[in-house]
Amino acid sequence: MTAIGDRWSLPDWESTIAWCTERNSQKIRCIIDVLGEYATDDGQASKLVETYETCIRDISDQKLRASITLKLTALGGLYNLPLCQDRVLALCGTAKAAGVRVEIDMEGTPLVDAAMETAVRCAEEGYSVTLALQAYLDRTRSDLQEAFSHQVRVRLVKGAYLGDAENFPQIQERFRKLAGTLISSRAPFAVGTHDPDLITWVMGQLIGQKQLVEFGFLKGLSDRTKLKLAGGGWAVAEYIPFGEGIGAYEARRLKYLGELSGIGRAPAP
Repeated sequence: MTAIGDRWSLPDWESTIAWCTERNSQKIRCIIDVLGEYATDDGQASKLVETYETCIRDISDQKLRASITLKLTALGGLYNLPLCQDRVLALCGTAKAAGVRVEIDMEGTPLVDAAMETAVRCAEEGYSVTLALQAYLDRTRSDLQEAFSHQVRVRLVKGAYLGDAENFPQIQERFRKLAGTLISSRAPFAVGTHDPDLITWVMGQLIGQKQLVEFGFLKGLSDRTKLKLAGGGWAVAEYIPFGEGIGAYEARRLKYLGELSGIGRAPAP
């Protein structure tokens, strides 16, 4: 694949469009994240909103298979949550009119309530949203039921911040149980993992039911696995951040790889 930008993110929207176009040709959908978490004033947050509006317009105009994903901290969630939620709802309205999907990222534990509340508000306003839920939190089982009750699509991930469980096998088991609940619900869902054991397990649970799940991966990891799954008829998405301010995002990726290396494991190839 054409080498554009660095491993984890892309520098600008133009290179992101080029990357997404190529990924689409490989049957891989894209999830677009505008870097800029932890905004501390309205100037920063408003600039992010404008960038997302551009993304929505171009995704629609160029018929890209892509969604946008939002972080509450990027839209003012740390200093004015009601205004942040209004921004999310406005972007959902713009995206719905353009036929573009919206997802909401989960962040640190103090923001879980806010993310759940925001996703529910979006659903109650008639917007289809996907919400990331983290397997390493004790509360995720009940959050999953809340998502079901409001028809919020779930993207199940292990978690990249600080959770209630840190033991790797324990988190794997929690992930399997939550994924099993999602499978039993018969509602379409997504999983975001580079764990080869979990990928294989989910595939085994959904033989003949590929339409229920989408496998999500980060840019910079598991490229061979992405292509293999997409070529085998599974739905696959790649999470693509772009813009400035890669520091916090990159730190979480390096922490993840370091922790895996420390227990003698590696992401799917």
